Amino acid sequence: MLEFIGRFHPLLVHLPIGILLLACFFDLLAMRPDYAQLRSVVPLMLLIGFISALLSSISGFLLSGATDYDEDLVLYHQWLGIGTTVMAGILFSLHKKGSSSSRWGTILLVLLITITGHFGGTLTHGEGYLTEGLGGAVETGPVLDSVPNIQQMAVYNGLVQPIFEARCVGCHGDSKQKGGLRLDGEEWILEGGEDGPILPDPKDGENSEGEMIKRLLLPLEAKKHMPPKAKSQLTQEEISLLHWWVRSGAPFNKKVGEMEQDGKMKTVLKALASGKSAGGPEASVSDLLPSEPVAPAPATAVERLRDAGVMVLPLAQNSNYLSVSFLSAQRTDDSIFQTLEELKPQLVWLKLDDMKLSPQTIKSLSTLVNLRKLSLSGSSITDADLNALQQLKQLRSLNLSATAITVAGLQSIKALTHLRELYLYKTTIKTTDWPALQQTFPKVNIDTGNYRLPMLPGDTSEVKLN
Repeated sequence: MLEFIGRFHPLLVHLPIGILLLACFFDLLAMRPDYAQLRSVVPLMLLIGFISALLSSISGFLLSGATDYDEDLVLYHQWLGIGTTVMAGILFSLHKKGSSSSRWGTILLVLLITITGHFGGTLTHGEGYLTEGLGGAVETGPVLDSVPNIQQMAVYNGLVQPIFEARCVGCHGDSKQKGGLRLDGEEWILEGGEDGPILPDPKDGENSEGEMIKRLLLPLEAKKHMPPKAKSQLTQEEISLLHWWVRSGAPFNKKVGEMEQDGKMKTVLKALASGKSAGGPEASVSDLLPSEPVAPAPATAVERLRDAGVMVLPLAQNSNYLSVSFLSAQRTDDSIFQTLEELKPQLVWLKLDDMKLSPQTIKSLSTLVNLRKLSLSGSSITDADLNALQQLKQLRSLNLSATAITVAGLQSIKALTHLRELYLYKTTIKTTDWPALQQTFPKVNIDTGNYRLPMLPGDTSEVKLN
């Protein structure tokens, strides 16, 4: 019962804040002769503010014993709240006596309300909540640097924990536990939050994702999407790593090399070891993001893709344009690829690395005319399939690494005038073919893995080894 009363604290606390600040404002304004009449209502406002502050302090005390907030912050907030209540009572008494020293009491009360409110905001929203919006755009770059000996790294300590620290602990750490959840230690992660465990129950089978992964894959606008829309979002590779860790049983003591790795996960880990994105060096978001607005994607289509383990994420904050990755897909049948056609206006970034592409898949791919970045690294794409890519007139970046395409096949995409990045490492193309290939694509940066061919200023080219 006491805990139930304590939960009214967030509702009660705003009344004393508002009425006491208004009383202070009236009191200071009444120093001017033109507003002297306001002084008569100040004592009543202070009395109401004192009573509501007292009730707020009591409910806050009851709430503090029923939550896992940081003890030091709670203590500061609690005593400052009591001090504010006492100061409101003293100021009411001074006004009733007509004391001139009430003006200094008014200034002190404003300071107490401000500092108490700051600590309350820190408890509710986490450290740095007041200044986090002053740094411009939310940083969404990768958390993990290159890890040369990644197979020897501890999965949790080296990969999972850094992601949690950078993306999650601000709301789920020692100073704040939104939803009763902490992600800064093994025991807390296994315990879960108010809504139950965040990791899947082993009884649910190996394909179970658990609540944490489900919320990561929700649309950015969804109420339960994590992290919240205003916070730094996870990259696709980071989501893939967490998804892999969870589906592998969420071990806390295993090394990377001790865990089973499918072809897609090997691609992510290899890219991380080299310090590159799994889809190749990233094109700028500004170039990938069309300037004209677009309607939201059909929710049913997005849901079908996510049910199949496909990652569907917004390309940027407050944007309906999407990036889709099959890195962690559990189903890759033709019907799933046909669903992509429903996202044709919104889909601008697609990763199909290590995929076996059927004729129907290629047909679906050719309809995605808004695509600006396409990664087919390690896929089964052939020279004949490249003909379908001629329809992707907006394509800026194309990754064909580790595929069977040839110089002859690449001739079919030379009409893609917006193409600026072409990744061809680990293909059958010979070194002697590179200069001629650059002549065919004079405005394209061709990455061969061992060296990158620069854009030609004219009709000649110079190949430089790194």
